[in-house]
Amino acid sequence: MLKFKKQIDENGINEELIQEIISAHSTERDRMKNLYQRYKADENGPKIFKRSAAAYDGFGKSNAVKRLDDKVNNRLNNSFDADIVDTKVGYMFGHPISYEADKENQSLKTVLEEFILRNSVADADSECGKMAAICGYSARLVYIDTDGFERIKNIEPWETIFIGEEIHEPDYSIRYYTLNGQTYAEFYDDSYVYLFSKRGGNTYDLVEIEDHLFEHNPLFGIANNKEMKADAEKVLALIDAYDRTMSDESNEIEQYRLAYLILKGIGADEDTLAEMKESGILEMFEKDDDARYLTKDINDQMIENHLDRLEENILRFAKSVNFSDESFGGTITGPGARYKLIALENKCITMERKFSAALRYQFKVLFSAWAKRRGFAKEDYLKVWFGFKRNLPPMLLDEAQSTAQLKGNISERTRLSLLTFVDDVDYEIQEMENDLQRFGERLPDLEEDEEDEPVTD
Repeated sequence: MLKFKKQIDENGINEELIQEIISAHSTERDRMKNLYQRYKADENGPKIFKRSAAAYDGFGKSNAVKRLDDKVNNRLNNSFDADIVDTKVGYMFGHPISYEADKENQSLKTVLEEFILRNSVADADSECGKMAAICGYSARLVYIDTDGFERIKNIEPWETIFIGEEIHEPDYSIRYYTLNGQTYAEFYDDSYVYLFSKRGGNTYDLVEIEDHLFEHNPLFGIANNKEMKADAEKVLALIDAYDRTMSDESNEIEQYRLAYLILKGIGADEDTLAEMKESGILEMFEKDDDARYLTKDINDQMIENHLDRLEENILRFAKSVNFSDESFGGTITGPGARYKLIALENKCITMERKFSAALRYQFKVLFSAWAKRRGFAKEDYLKVWFGFKRNLPPMLLDEAQSTAQLKGNISERTRLSLLTFVDDVDYEIQEMENDLQRFGERLPDLEEDEEDEPVTD
């Protein structure tokens, strides 16, 4: 999309250029929508849902022999792609991102807390991370609502186009969507939003130009990685192979009841066959008489080995982990668990850096408005920090032993921040200080404390 930047810089935006940019984005739009349909397991999503059974009309010159196994067509979807995304999102965003401001600037802390509550930021961040993992990037719009409050809104990534060097700080952005049967396109720059409406065919008309009230482009993206590739995109072919194998294996099992019945040394007319179906009994008079079904020999071990290898490669190349693995059942140690999570952790670190860059730009946009309305300096956005904490069951003994050895070697704030069950370090430090003032160096026994406590009416 960089080729369009020079045209916009020189000539601005117009109806023809909007249509040209949107047309150039169509392939990327289809890719992301298909990935999202796969994640949701829509009818048009996984490839296995589109597979049809092989059609056979008959064999031989007379077509007298008919196929039976074409009547079975199981289409089993194994949602590895959804599991890969959900595992990452749960691991990375299970604990909400913590937003911290300069302690000495109480007014900034208050505004930040109000913004987080008003916008349900924890949910917005989690959904934003999920869409980035599914599609390769997600999108967010900063706007001012009808009550005059600064708000954020996640936008479907396939509805957005970013023009510039980095999508988290784009020069220009476009959002195009359909509402009540009418197609619209919104073009954003550092000062204005241009609204276009699709008149008919592929023609857009400029409807209005409005000031979006920020000093920077308020529509930006959050990349999953530099290449903006989805988490499961590299292993889709492996997932499709797993689906086919599972479906074919299920077909073979179900086709047992459709197998041909071979009668050796026995003549059976229509009446005999009808009686057999009703009674389930077959009479044999000669010692060489025999009856059996004509079935295929299935190599179960080969199929299971093939499925195991596919699953292993899917998780390996997607850098994911199976938390239902027996080794996570409680016997694994802290270092062992971290070793098994190293690939997932590395993938999350990459996204964490991209997410932090986007959030920093988000607050740059917000502070351009807060500087006018609330008296902050525009550069105060650099005084907001973001903290990510991984979501894992706490290993209390391992953490207690580790942090005990760190006491006196690092600051208490840093030491407490390493404990996964401590969500608010400042609150924990304050409570520790309160306990020290109340109880002194030694905490009394609960029973002793209850006896000494005066009784009040």
